[in-house]
Amino acid sequence: MSALKFCRECNNMLYPREDKETRTLLYACQSCDHEEVATDTCVYKRVLRKPSGEPKDVLKDAAADPSLPRTRSVRCYNCNHPEAAFFQAPARGEQALTLYFICCNPSCGHRWRD
Repeated sequence: MSALKFCRECNNMLYPREDKETRTLLYACQSCDHEEVATDTCVYKRVLRKPSGEPKDVLKDAAADPSLPRTRSVRCYNCNHPEAAFFQAPARGEQALTLYFICCNPSCGHRWRD
């Protein structure tokens, strides 16, 4: 996919358009009659990136969420706080669920998985 295309005649942006007679993709100017045939058929591409190793929907303040269950049976590896919130989610590339912990110490917020 290429970057934005601009008209050679008036420097306005070119927009994708289909020529229905020849069934080809064109880039056309909306200000003048300039058209050019597209060299690539990809009009738009969106790349999604997510951090590896943890679910993408984990929020920074998840430890303060009252709906998450809490446990005192584990201690934070980072600050040794005795309480952690936890939840289960599928890990990247695995079908089984992984247990994630979030330290309930507001100044720490360390996350780890079991």
